[in-house]
Amino acid sequence: MSYDSRFDTIKHVAVVRTRIQQVITALNKRTRLHDESKLKPPEKEIFDEMTPLLKDCTYGSEEYQGFLARMKPALDHHYENNRHHPEHYICGVRSMTLIDLLEMLADWKAAGERHADGSMFKSLQHNRTRFDIPEELFRILCSTAEDLKWIDHDEYQRLVDEAFKADNP
Repeated sequence: MSYDSRFDTIKHVAVVRTRIQQVITALNKRTRLHDESKLKPPEKEIFDEMTPLLKDCTYGSEEYQGFLARMKPALDHHYENNRHHPEHYICGVRSMTLIDLLEMLADWKAAGERHADGSMFKSLQHNRTRFDIPEELFRILCSTAEDLKWIDHDEYQRLVDEAFKADNP
């Protein structure tokens, strides 16, 4: 009798499903806990004051940078307590887990939606330089944003072309 792979395949599929469920559980935990520190001192008071001001400024602009400087005590606390920010780690994005990166990407998308002129496309462009994101990781972030329909295909292509040119002068 010849080997029938059905049993081994069913067993493998069950194990993969279990592993994917572990990822989903980790993401669900992040969903429940995301940015809870913003709801308590020392962050809440500063975010109460500054969030309305941030809404009408351009992400990454001099005005935006000035607001961030005024928010430093809250941001230092926030980054220390929220691992989905590159600032949480000494080596930035290079030290993050895939779960951290997924939460970070979702955070960037949501943050851009709070700005009058925000966009995921602009966030990816700006944050690539801001956080010194290596080309390979940047492409993965862009591909994920495109797959989730957070950027369209033309924006995706522009981002990866710009990244390639920047890393291969």
